[in-house]
Amino acid sequence: MRQLLPPRSTAVLLLVGAFLLGCAHAPADAPVSTSRTDRVVLLVSLDGFRADYINRPAARRLRALAQSGVRAERLVPSFPSKTFPNHYTLVTGLYPEHHGIVANTMYDATIGRTFTIADTVVTHDPRWWGGEPLWNTVERQGKKAASYFWVGSDVQINGRFPTWYRPYDGRVADAVRVQTVLDWLSMPAGEGPAFVSVYFSEADNAGHGFGPDAAETDSAIARVDAVVGALVDGLQARGLTHRVNLVVVSDHGMASLAGDRVIFLDDYLDLSKVRVIESTPVGALVPEPGYEGDAYNRLKNAHPRLQVYRKGEVPARFHYNTHDRIAPLITIADEGWTLTTHAAVREHGLPRGGTHGYDNTLPSMGALFIAAGPDFLNGVVVPPFQNIHVYDLLAHLLGVTPAPNDGSPDSTRALLRAGR
Repeated sequence: MRQLLPPRSTAVLLLVGAFLLGCAHAPADAPVSTSRTDRVVLLVSLDGFRADYINRPAARRLRALAQSGVRAERLVPSFPSKTFPNHYTLVTGLYPEHHGIVANTMYDATIGRTFTIADTVVTHDPRWWGGEPLWNTVERQGKKAASYFWVGSDVQINGRFPTWYRPYDGRVADAVRVQTVLDWLSMPAGEGPAFVSVYFSEADNAGHGFGPDAAETDSAIARVDAVVGALVDGLQARGLTHRVNLVVVSDHGMASLAGDRVIFLDDYLDLSKVRVIESTPVGALVPEPGYEGDAYNRLKNAHPRLQVYRKGEVPARFHYNTHDRIAPLITIADEGWTLTTHAAVREHGLPRGGTHGYDNTLPSMGALFIAAGPDFLNGVVVPPFQNIHVYDLLAHLLGVTPAPNDGSPDSTRALLRAGR
């Protein structure tokens, strides 16, 4: 697979130019150290933290962090707006069709296995993981990296692990993760990691279980907000704020589900002739030989809230056509709708709570982006930008040469202080 940097579009340059004009009214930069040799990047993921959650009362520490740095109106996830594809995009700068983690559940004919996020034996096979994650970029260029549960960080990708990492275990308390991260960051410059990543899942768990507007989700927002506050307080207490650039992101947003917004796949298809790799809200369907055309025609006008595409004909804006793991037929349900089967509903009941994976440009799928530290501007809010650009930004902050990717440093350069 070959990845090349895309040409810089006129639209991107115009957006950056407009933002730079707006920055003329940003608060004046505070004095900071000019030395970059001991800079560290801390990348924090709050899984499922929708961009507009920051406006809720419970997100007090996140708002304070944004006021001391920069925030995007929303970070646009890659399609499909799911956890594994987007966490890996954030650290490679590649669309899922280029790095190969095209879904949370996918099939690879060469490997001969189905990848599911619950099957850690299969997911630890390095053949699934394309591109170069940032921890590899850093270590390949003579620096060290550490990761606490980031997607892919416990897999030997391109023959490498981060110097410090933990195999995923969702039972580990958030406070333990915070303490370990602060201990890593407190190591002497040159001995400790230059890049640290850490993952927290409570907002996503609550969003799935109860929906984005539930009181339980507000409680989860308060808990992850407190986690970020503990990290900020820990950096201040240890005298590290002058050298740590803190970047807080999420992978996607969340939309509400309802039992009256359901599309039954078996109302339209003979499922004995179709392998359903994944169903909702993005379906990956593999019809048996001779049935693909019939299946496509049956779904094409089946339901007004469902779109179906042949592989290679998915709209270009989704960047979801080229990888071998993309199924022959792709279905996309409209926001808030569920694609399922009668058997699944009999077993699990009608949909409730929330989910994600929908059209990545929907505001409900918008993710969080906040950054603060010695290299970032103060008190600035920028327009939405795609998460493929985060990798280049972090590589620049770390002073390492990025691997080939789909992002562009021009898309985030205006977040930084002059000369950074």
